[in-house]
Amino acid sequence: MSQGKQMTDDVVRTGRCLCGRVRYEVRGEPYVSGLCHCATCRKLTGSAYSATANWHLPQFRLTGEVQTYERRQFCSLCGSRLFYLFDGGVEVFLGTLDQAPYDIKPMLEVWTVRREPWLQPVPGIASHVENPPKV
Repeated sequence: MSQGKQMTDDVVRTGRCLCGRVRYEVRGEPYVSGLCHCATCRKLTGSAYSATANWHLPQFRLTGEVQTYERRQFCSLCGSRLFYLFDGGVEVFLGTLDQAPYDIKPMLEVWTVRREPWLQPVPGIASHVENPPKV
């Protein structure tokens, strides 16, 4: 390994809710990241799309208590939507990371049928009209 280059597992990113009651960290790089324009993500984020990334559960550590609604976790004090825990992994809303820019580029974009016309497609990534096919 060349000097100055970190191994992927050495990368640690931290995140938190708005009030700081709930904190988390993710180690290493996500195995997938992307933008979603579906109706659910719009409602969850209050925005035109969501930007998320997924890590395997062993790469994730949580401190504080979260509430769950429709399988997504949020802070019960300030209401910040933070992540979605699922079997074996976690999908993090990238806006909750502490450091910006966080150098996580989207790998795919989904539900582009709902993308606002004033938003340009992200060049060079997989684009799906709805959800991508299961592999």
